Amino acid sequence: MFSILKPYIFSLDPEAAHDLAIKSLKLNILPKSIFNVEDEEILETNLFNERIPNPIGLAAGFDKSAEVYNSLFKLGYGFVEVGTVTPRRQLGNPKPRIFRLEKDEALINRLGFNNDGSEIISNRISDNLPGGFLGINIGPNKDTKNKAEDYYLCLSRLYTFAGYLTINISSPNTEGLRDFHEEQELDKLLKGINKIKKESSISKPIVVKLSPDIKDDEINKIIELIKKYKIDGVIVSNTTDKNRENLSDTNKNEKGGLSGKPLKNLSTALIKKIYKVTKGKIQIIGVGGVDSGKSAYEKICAGANAVQLYTGMVYRGPGVVKAIKRELIAILKKENIKNISEAVGINA
Repeated sequence: MFSILKPYIFSLDPEAAHDLAIKSLKLNILPKSIFNVEDEEILETNLFNERIPNPIGLAAGFDKSAEVYNSLFKLGYGFVEVGTVTPRRQLGNPKPRIFRLEKDEALINRLGFNNDGSEIISNRISDNLPGGFLGINIGPNKDTKNKAEDYYLCLSRLYTFAGYLTINISSPNTEGLRDFHEEQELDKLLKGINKIKKESSISKPIVVKLSPDIKDDEINKIIELIKKYKIDGVIVSNTTDKNRENLSDTNKNEKGGLSGKPLKNLSTALIKKIYKVTKGKIQIIGVGGVDSGKSAYEKICAGANAVQLYTGMVYRGPGVVKAIKRELIAILKKENIKNISEAVGINA
């Protein structure tokens, strides 16, 4: 059905198409059974000590205000991440702010953390408890002077409903956010996160979402701090504000974060580097260019315990997860691998 509707959907402004997708998912009419596949038990795995049906997640950025996560679980995702959630409601950057690069199977966005704010979202999740493993991605408001305080506020307000919480320090669309990759800034932020966790007796896993544009000499410093503060995992990676030189589409020079196919090899290479540094002791969620069983398998073999997608669903439609699961199962059987967890890091 998506292949029939795709020309109409792609004739719409990307943000209008996204809003239409959210409205459609709110109807919640599709039965979960149509997205099941045979032998799916081979894909069962653990993420942050939680058993999930498969390692394919939806990345933050689609369900920004936590409106349709339970409908998304029905599409077959093993886990879903909502947000980025900021303390106060935020409209984001001026439109237009999402651009399709169809020739490159990519998107560029400069949305700017548009969301309903932590209080509304907290109440919304409380009224509609998650039917699966839910990640909540948190970040600061654009006009906040002390950005660290915004993370602490969101953590305190949202942890109750989260399977895990993601500290987003890597969006290129909030000025100064990536400064948290610097050693001193990250040290102060993670120290503060741990203080809030201790004071509020928060036991939920904490994950840090990293930029794909970090340099090799930064990786060791970041991972040392991740270990020092006993952070449970890293997401590799967010969008890139570089890497435009090999793109074909006329939208390639739009300002914002690039996602999709052009990010695939960059993020996979970074996963491999981080897996080697951590020796597999810190869990990794791999993001960037996942749209098939093969691309998911590559990231898992590089060291990712699970993967996430977003742009892949834009180009492949809501059936993308079912297709990925089928392809992954076929690959595992061909390689004589009995469970997906056995493939983690085998090519690192």
